[in-house]
Amino acid sequence: MESKTTTHLVNLLQACIDKKAHRAGKILHAFFLRNGLASQTFLSNRLIELYSKCGKIDSACRVFDKIPQKGVYSWNAILSVHCKVGNVQDAYALFVKMPERNTVSWNTLISALVRSGLEQKALDAYDAMISEGYVPTHFTLASVFSGCGALLASERGRICHGLVIKIGLDKNIYVVNALLCMYAKCGLMKDAIQVFGDMHEHNEVTFTAMVGGLVQTGRVMDSLKMFRLMCRKGIRIDSVSLSSILGACGRGVSGEFYQDDLNDVLSSNVHGQQAHALSIKLGFETDLHLNNSLLDMYAKNGDMDSAEKVFAHLPEASVVSWNVMIAGHGQKYQSDKAFDYLQRMQWSGFEPDEVTYINMLAGCIKSGDIETGRRIFDSMSQPSVSSWNAILSGYTQGGNHKEAIQLFREMQFQRVQSDRTTLAIILSSCAAMGLLEFGKQVHAASRKASFHTDIYVASGLIGMYSKCGKTEMAGCIFYNMPELDVVCWNSMIACFSLNSLEVEAFNFFKQMRQNGICPTQFSYATVLSCCAKLSSLSQGRQIHAQIAKDGYVSDVFVGSALIDMYCKCGDVDEARRFFDMMHSKNTVTWNEMIHGYAQNGRGYDAVSLYKDMITTGQKPDNITFIAVLTACSHSGLVDVGLEIFNSMQLEHDVEPVLDHYTCIIDSLGRANRFDEAEVLIDKVPYKDDPVLWEVLLSSCRVHANVSLAERAAQELYRLDPQNPTPYVLLANIYSGLGRWDDVRAIRELMSDKQVIKEPGYSWIDNKNEVQTFKVDEVQAVSGGTC
Repeated sequence: MESKTTTHLVNLLQACIDKKAHRAGKILHAFFLRNGLASQTFLSNRLIELYSKCGKIDSACRVFDKIPQKGVYSWNAILSVHCKVGNVQDAYALFVKMPERNTVSWNTLISALVRSGLEQKALDAYDAMISEGYVPTHFTLASVFSGCGALLASERGRICHGLVIKIGLDKNIYVVNALLCMYAKCGLMKDAIQVFGDMHEHNEVTFTAMVGGLVQTGRVMDSLKMFRLMCRKGIRIDSVSLSSILGACGRGVSGEFYQDDLNDVLSSNVHGQQAHALSIKLGFETDLHLNNSLLDMYAKNGDMDSAEKVFAHLPEASVVSWNVMIAGHGQKYQSDKAFDYLQRMQWSGFEPDEVTYINMLAGCIKSGDIETGRRIFDSMSQPSVSSWNAILSGYTQGGNHKEAIQLFREMQFQRVQSDRTTLAIILSSCAAMGLLEFGKQVHAASRKASFHTDIYVASGLIGMYSKCGKTEMAGCIFYNMPELDVVCWNSMIACFSLNSLEVEAFNFFKQMRQNGICPTQFSYATVLSCCAKLSSLSQGRQIHAQIAKDGYVSDVFVGSALIDMYCKCGDVDEARRFFDMMHSKNTVTWNEMIHGYAQNGRGYDAVSLYKDMITTGQKPDNITFIAVLTACSHSGLVDVGLEIFNSMQLEHDVEPVLDHYTCIIDSLGRANRFDEAEVLIDKVPYKDDPVLWEVLLSSCRVHANVSLAERAAQELYRLDPQNPTPYVLLANIYSGLGRWDDVRAIRELMSDKQVIKEPGYSWIDNKNEVQTFKVDEVQAVSGGTC
């Protein structure tokens, strides 16, 4: 009879546990106490389970404390309570105190540590479990694989993979799914695919892990194919798998679609729309996480109209929803709309978080609205380092390096710890302003924070020292790096090129290839620039062949550099042939070709190409007009040049600057139209720039216009007394006219003012080696030249 009563009470207690009936459970608990049943360990263990299910942790602990004889099940029950509510430290302390443990104890602890983000502690606990002779179960290994995935500890995961096979759990779908997820998170998709292929059965978790892993590693098309296979096999599609595939569609724009046959591949937005339709068909319209994934997909694809529609029909929104909309409009350079969403978000009762402000800052910076970005930044009570980086990046990108450096100093005063991004940004500003001493201080700060060997920071340091002319220091940074990537190599090549060490840059490029580093677009563009500076056509052609081999011929950046190289090496026809072959051209490409014609004295071709550029709808910029006006000047097309110059502001909304005026004055001077040149130079807003007067003085020499030459020389003496150019040019004019006394007077004036003419340099390209020669002595002013 007593046995039947106990069974009945147990059944009642189980019903309370199943239904989370806290009140009914308390009544039962009271009955146990009145009838002396509370001392029974079995009933007490079930009471702990009841209170745990109902979230009454204190009650569970009190029951546990009063158990007279605690068995391993009792300890496991209270351990589970602490783990369930995230009291990991208490759970760990309790675990240490346990007089007896079993596999369940270890599994409970390891699982809780992984869920709490303490993966390394979880793996250490697993090691202790194995060392004490316990055999892991499928629960243990699933948690361990999850921990390995979070830590990207692939080698540790491989060892556990071997154990899975050894103890015969390689057919357990729970374990194998966790194993597959681990490989996917570590980016080891080859291993993940192998595991996938060896599985006897798959479920939605398997496919979702595969889709997510393929997306993470940039294999967008493969992830879409995997999702289609999932649909064909009739695997249940849940909101998680749909969110994964929407992530793939959102990455399509910057993913690998361009590598496939575009006739067979629909745009990423169409794939996303199909996934959207499927989510509606499956009844997930109210799933907030999925709706946020939809918003993110449309925003990343730039389809803000569709994102607006989804957002407007959300049954409920979250901070994530608002953040996605703010980020989306920011990416579209619509900072005003992003700011409108920020205000609406606050009016709707949502509190902006760190991501909100970073998205808003990024939007303002992209839109060029740094003032609004700064106001938002200043309104933040405690901006994180990411927010500091965003506003610093805005100032740097906008060329306001002085403000960036001042803000960086303020960051130091507020004791905000810089990260690798902060240091790289501020080093960029130091480089742009040539602030060597401040750059050295940043270098010291990077060493203190142990970031000096970080590839990202090291590249910034190399760039800073390069711009400040300290190639040796840049080399020290490079050679002391524990490991190097292509960015570091590119930085050093650029360093040599920037400091007119083209031969060294070219040799360094060769060394990079010998070390097995594949050049990038930047590598090729820089070394082509070196070939152009050295007028080394043979080297340039070799680089062109390597570019074709590596598949960079269609890159606009590299293509423009190739055109520049051929033009500067005198092979303008080869440059034009390559120009005509290019599938896509930007303004830089057109400018390089027009400028190439100008350099090689083919003014008519330059003007014709300029007109073609206008006809194709490409908008000319400042550089375009410098190139075409230079061509007109060098080819005597004075009236054509004046016509183009006058059209700049009227037809193309380009304000003339110093270089444009210089081209026109040069053109008029070459044509002996000095009256017009003087009228123009008196109207120019750049009269105190020596370049204008140097150009005019050069023209005066050609046409022996002594009076205007003397005026130009006097202006140059005033503006830059140590510049030898006006002295030499005026002396040459005098010598050409046989006015030797005036020539002697110029030489004496140079001597009195200690003006020194630097020796010139020449070089020849001989059997792929460049040899440089220096003129050791300046020619004496005799026989007519200075």
